[in-house]
Amino acid sequence: MINTVSRLLAALLVTTFLAACTGGESNVEIGNREGILHFGNGSEPQGLDPHVVTGVPENKIVRSLFEGLAVKNPWTLEPEPGVAESWDISEDGRVYTFYLNPEAKWSNGEPVTAGDYVWSWNRALHPAMGNQYAYMLFPVVNAQAFASKQIEDFSQVGVKALDERTLQVTLNEATPYFLQLMDHYSTFAVHPETILKHGKMTDRYTKWTRVGNMVNNGPFNLKEWKLNRRIVVEKSDTYWDRDKVRLNGVVYYPTENIVSEERMFRVGQLHTTGTVPLDKIPVYQAMENTPYVQSPYLGTYYYLINTNREPLTDVRVRRALSLAIDRVKLNDTVLQKSNFPAYSITPPGTMGYQPPKLFDYDPELARSLLADAGYPDGEGWPEVELVYNTSEGHRKIAVALQQMWKDVLNIKITIANQEWKVYLDSVDTMNFDIARRGWIGDYVDPNNFLDLFITDGGNNNTGFANPRYDDLILNLAPQADTQEERFRLFYEAETLLMEQMPILPIYTYTNKKLKHPSVRDMPSNLMDSLNLKYVWLDADWDKGAEK
Repeated sequence: MINTVSRLLAALLVTTFLAACTGGESNVEIGNREGILHFGNGSEPQGLDPHVVTGVPENKIVRSLFEGLAVKNPWTLEPEPGVAESWDISEDGRVYTFYLNPEAKWSNGEPVTAGDYVWSWNRALHPAMGNQYAYMLFPVVNAQAFASKQIEDFSQVGVKALDERTLQVTLNEATPYFLQLMDHYSTFAVHPETILKHGKMTDRYTKWTRVGNMVNNGPFNLKEWKLNRRIVVEKSDTYWDRDKVRLNGVVYYPTENIVSEERMFRVGQLHTTGTVPLDKIPVYQAMENTPYVQSPYLGTYYYLINTNREPLTDVRVRRALSLAIDRVKLNDTVLQKSNFPAYSITPPGTMGYQPPKLFDYDPELARSLLADAGYPDGEGWPEVELVYNTSEGHRKIAVALQQMWKDVLNIKITIANQEWKVYLDSVDTMNFDIARRGWIGDYVDPNNFLDLFITDGGNNNTGFANPRYDDLILNLAPQADTQEERFRLFYEAETLLMEQMPILPIYTYTNKKLKHPSVRDMPSNLMDSLNLKYVWLDADWDKGAEK
């Protein structure tokens, strides 16, 4: 292992040296001088409509173009003013009154109004919109009833424009994480006239998000979008806090091939990557003054199981698949000890909550369960396919689990990669047997992981439905008098979930990336939350001590 690392490290350093000697300025050098950040962003985005998109690559771009009522401080993750310059919360925690900043403007110069939020939340919750994140607004009075067509009059939903600058939101119960939701793109306002210029309120993927058409309210505006090449945003001159924004622009690259992304970083084409190839982690860890950054990350990597498809309809089969996975071995070998084995959907320790651990690696029990389900030693096992979005890391994990299932259960599961948009469509339509999935917290609370699996939830792509689970998450936990009682209810719900095993938890994430030392004020945080209005580039980074 030592010799392998040494050879890789030597090759890495030689490649970097040769790249530096080829002449001409790199993206990083030019970017440092001109204030342009070059950002590895994973996959080509599904779109840029805040009420349609669902992925991490989309999140990074959308939050540079739009801003919510509140934003997250990147160091503390505490809410701070965004479109709302201040807010009041009633004593019972159920009524929020947001006072909009009079300088908050759309990119066409028009003011952002409370009415824009009422219209936008109507759109986000409208059943015809198909917003998979509609449930983020379910703490609001009658939001769930409107989204599920129990009521049709949006005026009955607890969001009111008291005047152009005052928005009042009434909740069903006190919701400790509600302010955090205001920085999630599903709660952002969109410009009504722009949406309607290019279609109906609830139309998806219309031309309003194209260059030249988009009207937005964030620190940057959309300048260029070349499919599968780059998306360029430039500093907005209408943004209310523009004096704080030090970057002149950002170039986002679709870096689905993480081997190529790492190579781009080495030769100065990127300031930062989205991740790091697993086999390069030891190489970067061994480097002095390494650009490798690893930090805790509020997320779980897991596999979805389509419980409507045979033989996965049988809970014994689902449990057998889970018990046959040696998560410790997977982490120690394939994952280079860079993550933590997961046995639940909620990352342990989220706000002090500890999820249940109902199982472990148990080959004997796994074989017994599969035999009880009618497949002794794998006999009669039908064709089952695992799909994942294109990524070398996802492929290595899928291959490892494929071999574990073969070794322990004597069954064959085929694996197939899909391009990002195709993969998202497969998951959304439940056109899969087993599918790779990852969930990164949108706010710091166990609820953000557990409400994924409410019946017919926008991101519940498993077929799992349990009335007791729904009651615990939607009704009983929000009404709990104490945190202890709330966590007890969460524990009961997660126990129900993991007994039915509609998902296979694999590992708890850590955040891993490469970051050039010229990048300033882009701190690591538990949610990998990026607030670009703080980020700047130090052209003199190599001329003295770290600033």
